[in-house]
Amino acid sequence: MKKNYNRRTEKDYGFLRKAFYLSFLYCIVLPVAKLMYNFKVEGRENLPKGSHFIYAGNHVSYLDPPLLTLATGGRFIAYMAKQELFDADNILLRTLVRWLGAFAVNRDKPEIATFKTVNAVFNTKDWALGIFPQGGIRKDSNKIENIHKGFILFAKKFKADIIPVAICGYDGYAKKLFEKHLTMKIGKPISYQLPEDEIIKNWVYQICEFTGMEPGDEYKNITEKDTSELVVK
Repeated sequence: MKKNYNRRTEKDYGFLRKAFYLSFLYCIVLPVAKLMYNFKVEGRENLPKGSHFIYAGNHVSYLDPPLLTLATGGRFIAYMAKQELFDADNILLRTLVRWLGAFAVNRDKPEIATFKTVNAVFNTKDWALGIFPQGGIRKDSNKIENIHKGFILFAKKFKADIIPVAICGYDGYAKKLFEKHLTMKIGKPISYQLPEDEIIKNWVYQICEFTGMEPGDEYKNITEKDTSELVVK
């Protein structure tokens, strides 16, 4: 019987998965990030204690989830991923997506199982939730637009503040040592208690400020003054 990766339980995030997760992160991701991408992190002082948070970043490549995790200092993060990745032709990709604790989601029509899985993630006490609000990879776009609002729904449902994380400087996959330069910038947490439009404004503003990207047409009038009072104190 085909496994349903849309539904995970607390048991799916136990000791063995955490051991594999950390081994992959520090034995493979860290060396590649340092040697191929001159990887740097800014803003770790903005990371709050605990795990009951949603990490939300811009999406530019398949490297984003492990690099975002590395930026947080190796916190356990379960990522929402499109269903197609769990049956991808690339064996390595689909294996890592399954083994690292990601779970499938129908972005057009979230299912009850998705909410149960998010609840299970937060019930573990050690794992946080990772989401890319733009949905698919946007490597050729210089705008932050077409944002899916599901991350706000989860934030309010599970009372989880949102931590914006920006992937800065990506211009393609590295093919040789020290070829690329990537910087991860961690922003100030955004309170789940804020109105939906203010949460989006804040996330868009921080990501654009860090990456140098432009906000989409619907967010063009956002200024620092608009967002200065929206972050968690």
